[in-house]
Amino acid sequence: MFRTKLLLVINHWNFERSKAISASNYRVNEQIRVKEVRLIGADGENVGVVSVQKAIEMAQQAELDLVEVAPGANPPVCRIMNFGKFLYERTKKEREARKAQTKIEIKEIRLRPKTNEHHRGFKTRDARRWLEEGMKVKVTIRFRGREITYPEIALEDLREIAQELSDIGIVEQKPDLEGRNMSMVIAPNRSAVKKPKPMPGTSTQPELDDISSIMDDSSDVDLDDDNDEIEA
Repeated sequence: MFRTKLLLVINHWNFERSKAISASNYRVNEQIRVKEVRLIGADGENVGVVSVQKAIEMAQQAELDLVEVAPGANPPVCRIMNFGKFLYERTKKEREARKAQTKIEIKEIRLRPKTNEHHRGFKTRDARRWLEEGMKVKVTIRFRGREITYPEIALEDLREIAQELSDIGIVEQKPDLEGRNMSMVIAPNRSAVKKPKPMPGTSTQPELDDISSIMDDSSDVDLDDDNDEIEA
């Protein structure tokens, strides 16, 4: 209950803050300090050039605000409107636009060096399904003990997985060694149409890095850590 109330307070504070930031982008009523303005009425009609005092009086008579909408014009353009309603609708549109933005989720499969083909097949099928759903897939191979001294085995596994998924995904992040993990990221190939898998020995993937460049970051890894949890 406390957390719900806290979230409501934070959301309200963020909304009020966004209103304040938006309001600071406009000059309203007495904040407009020029002699004349080109006035647009509340119904969108072009009133013409009038004194700023006259424009403010017209806005007050309509129980609305005078808002400077084009300060760079000569003279500046002002409009009679409900400024609070204008800010609310603008904030609402911006919030809806953010919700409409596509968020790409990243899934992960974890393997060990030379995981048997049967088990790796299950993992690869999961990766294929996620790619078909438009998600990215991070493929991570975890080393245990002195397996870290043979990174070429993991690199070959990653190459084979990239090749197997090459009809539907592209390697977005090449294999990278971080601590006891070697990972790569495969992204959906938006332009790819369902095609037969490429023949063995051919590849549509960019060439993955050779092992010497990947090993540059492995010099500080403890080779004798044999107590790591065994990953599937």
